[in-house]
Amino acid sequence: MAFSTAVPAGERLPVTVLTGYLGAGKTTLLNRILTHEHGLKVAVIVNEFGEVGIDNQLVIDADEEIFEMNNGCICCTVRGDLIRIIGNLMKRRDRFDHLVIETTGLADPAPVIQTFFVDDDLRDELRLDAVVTLVDLRHVLQHWQADEVQEQLAFADVLLLNKADLVDEAERAAIEQRVRAINPMARLLTSTNADVPMQQILGVEAFELERALSLDPGFLVDDHDHEHDATVGSLALVEERPMDLDKLGSWLSELVAQRGPDLFRMKGIIQLAGEDCRYVFQSVHMLLDGDFDRPWKPGERRRTEFVIIGRDLDAAGLRAGFAACGA
Repeated sequence: MAFSTAVPAGERLPVTVLTGYLGAGKTTLLNRILTHEHGLKVAVIVNEFGEVGIDNQLVIDADEEIFEMNNGCICCTVRGDLIRIIGNLMKRRDRFDHLVIETTGLADPAPVIQTFFVDDDLRDELRLDAVVTLVDLRHVLQHWQADEVQEQLAFADVLLLNKADLVDEAERAAIEQRVRAINPMARLLTSTNADVPMQQILGVEAFELERALSLDPGFLVDDHDHEHDATVGSLALVEERPMDLDKLGSWLSELVAQRGPDLFRMKGIIQLAGEDCRYVFQSVHMLLDGDFDRPWKPGERRRTEFVIIGRDLDAAGLRAGFAACGA
């Protein structure tokens, strides 16, 4: 696991990734971001699948920096272009406060997230603020089996259930239950026409697990055994004992070597033996990243809280491997 040694996290450029299946409302939300009086200067990268760009033409004319990538899906063919464009943006770092990347509806968000870890320069200067996934309440069940839909839901830090005006309350609740079965830890919002307070989308530092716990204190310990149509699920691991970083690192490295493609995302706040600071860990498929965070607060309950989202999870084996990493 790598330790961050560059620019402090609070000084890195925050990045929001907008994802969601075709027609979910990503461009509508992007336009709201560009027109809202939030006081931020926003740079935007718009990706489309196909040779002719449409989304960029639908983005309102604004003072923000807008870049278009239309030579392929951002998740499979243009990572090099993404790195190049962001690199050019960083030369004008003083001109904006936040970066928003809108992916095509056919994109797996995992490689986009990975971009901020595989390139040393980007990793040193940017931080992922949140993956915001829009869900089309009216049509999502028609595409539920699509891998892209499952992956977009699984990787979300914020889930925006959009087009609430087109379904009744029973339909919305049923979809929310199915979404929660895949991703119980994302913050959940509901909207019509992607109209949502910007403070719930930008600058949310959504990786902070304690924020999700404050919204739903039981989500890490509930079974979340709702039925759903996919093999994608989540597993919560809670350990009161301090953990051994070497043991944990070895176990995680072996785990991703064996099951990396099936492990969509792992997140956790780790209590390490002999350390007065929290250790924050996250991974995307084969990429692992960890760093010491703030000190534990006086009176704060020190324990490890860890969540795994993936396909065909071996709950018993994962629990046993995790427990063996205790100090």
